Amino acid sequence: MEKESILVVDDEKEIRELIKIYLENEGYNVILAEDGEAALEVLENDEVHLIVLDIMMPKMDGIEACLKIRKNRNMPIIMLSAKSEDMDKIMGLTTGADDYVTKPFNPLELVARIKSQLRRYFKLNTSKPVNNSIIEIDDLLINVDTHEVKVEGKNIKLTPTEFDILKLLAINKGVVFSIEKIYEKVWKVDFFDSDNTVMVHIRKIREKIEKNPRKPEYIKTVWGVGYKVDG
Repeated sequence: MEKESILVVDDEKEIRELIKIYLENEGYNVILAEDGEAALEVLENDEVHLIVLDIMMPKMDGIEACLKIRKNRNMPIIMLSAKSEDMDKIMGLTTGADDYVTKPFNPLELVARIKSQLRRYFKLNTSKPVNNSIIEIDDLLINVDTHEVKVEGKNIKLTPTEFDILKLLAINKGVVFSIEKIYEKVWKVDFFDSDNTVMVHIRKIREKIEKNPRKPEYIKTVWGVGYKVDG
């Protein structure tokens, strides 16, 4: 089986090399880049399955690079930054990142998050035929097998994490999921803090599928409890 390729983008050589060592020990192919511009060049020439992307970098920072990458690519992106404030996390996730890891970080935790994102990515992009499974909620159509989402017949482009959240809620129509439960089921790791990761993703999904994100028709908020999709 061909090795999965991971692009590690960070202006600190020591960080790049540390991550490379841990990932190569897990059998991954690792490509290194020192800034956003170099990362975009790599993507033009190499197949990449996941990106670890630092935010604070010269020439082109991680936020700008993420925005450019998301224009036509949907591989998982894990933001890596020394910034830990909620607004910095929200900014990173809003630009299209799937997860956010704060420096200093435990390399083993980063590897675990990478594995989780790759499992989701390959599950979403598998070409193996399975039983057709389509969920229709008013004008919203979700094809679980082909991972297509349409609203009023128009294709909606979701990141792998956004798709998993929407699918979880849609398959379990009427069931209220807490933020903690959504995080554990989608990210496949224990929920350990009260950051805004899930809420940011819910907001991004609403911006893409709702006519009026402030008055959502599909993903409803159950105040003090969580979120649900009504059938």
